[in-house]
Amino acid sequence: MAPSQNISLEGKVAFISGASKGIGVAISEAFSNAGADLALTARNAEELEQTAESARKSGSKVWTQTAEMADTQEVKSLAEDTLKHFGRVDILVNNAGVTIPQPILEAEIENFHTIINVNVLAPLLLTQAFAPGMIEQGHGKIINISSRAAIRAFPTGGIYSASKSALQLLTQTMAVEFGPHNVQANCIAPTVTMTPMGESAWPPSPRRDVKLSRIPTGRFAEAEEVASAALFLASSQSDFISGVELPIDGGEGAG
Repeated sequence: MAPSQNISLEGKVAFISGASKGIGVAISEAFSNAGADLALTARNAEELEQTAESARKSGSKVWTQTAEMADTQEVKSLAEDTLKHFGRVDILVNNAGVTIPQPILEAEIENFHTIINVNVLAPLLLTQAFAPGMIEQGHGKIINISSRAAIRAFPTGGIYSASKSALQLLTQTMAVEFGPHNVQANCIAPTVTMTPMGESAWPPSPRRDVKLSRIPTGRFAEAEEVASAALFLASSQSDFISGVELPIDGGEGAG
């Protein structure tokens, strides 16, 4: 990936959730090409190992562990095991996310808890586990993958939008609380991204056509474009950027 030729993450340990598909795979590739060692997690063991093997070809040390991010205890155990293996995490990328489209009047409590647990609680728990080490060493990066849904409502996406809005405000609070310790926290907010999740949520339809018509570039985002932004935010080049929600939307937010 071209940006990693100019950005180095040598000597850094990066934790990436949701690393078996789409954006998570692209971020893992970008970070390994930039020299980072990786702690990767996802639910699918086979796909997770494929990501790991690709990263190892770049010379990175890669450790993997499957986990269900909706399960609080599994997330806590995952964090503990990561620290046992690497001793620290310099860069935390909370990428794992889930959406279960339902109109508000049909929303089920179980689905609500799943979305909130994965999209908000898991990032909070992982931050609680890894940020103390960042604070102690005097540097660190937290990158939360949000969505344009955090700032723009759409039908059947109420709970998902609420979870991403919560993640955005949580990130800004991290920036305020951790800033004095040289730890930066930022969000990336992509528009529809061509991942398996994006394809599933936005199949060819009049609804998709309307969405595309609102994006000046006339297309959806690619996972690699989100990964390039994550790489920049993970690097020393972004040391004075914190508390930002960075749109990757082809100008959609400008209209």
